[in-house]
Amino acid sequence: MTETTSNAVSPVRLRLLLAVAAGLCWAAAISLLLFGNLAPGLNWLAPARMLFSGLVVVAGMLTFVPLERGLGLPGLTVEGVIGSSLLLSMLAFVPAPTGSLLELPDLPVYTMLLVGLMLSGAAVVRPFLYAVGQRIFSQRARARDVGRVRRQSYEFGVWLAALTALAGLRVLNWVSLLLITTAFVIAELLLLSLFKAEPE
Repeated sequence: MTETTSNAVSPVRLRLLLAVAAGLCWAAAISLLLFGNLAPGLNWLAPARMLFSGLVVVAGMLTFVPLERGLGLPGLTVEGVIGSSLLLSMLAFVPAPTGSLLELPDLPVYTMLLVGLMLSGAAVVRPFLYAVGQRIFSQRARARDVGRVRRQSYEFGVWLAALTALAGLRVLNWVSLLLITTAFVIAELLLLSLFKAEPE
């Protein structure tokens, strides 16, 4: 009886340890981002930059690998690690753009930032969309439709990137926010009615 109980508890303890380790890595990476010496003039192989990059990758792995395996969401780890690494690296190592999105010198910076934001946003929201789908869809096939979850997570990532792009163009306001959000919601409702569930 004792052996069975310990075997049942060990996966829970493992998940808890992974969550704590991921939290510590994220906290260390964010602390380096805010308070560390990661100035754009530093050598790319500077110890502070190498430590920051390593922490971001390890934190992403510790966060997204258990979620991908536990929920059966293929591709989550790759997108999460690449997206978070790209986004945080742009924030840490690249000078902030001073012009608008359409100004040629700042266009590559905005493009990389938008791609990182889209991928990381999609990866972060995907487990939540999967959990919400389990509750709101009565049909099992629809509730466990990983294709729907993937599509909706990409839509969320593109929505985040679009809002950031509007901010870069200095046209983001309540009206544009409402219009773009409404467009995404209507598009998703149409897609839900057109596509059949894709089982796990």
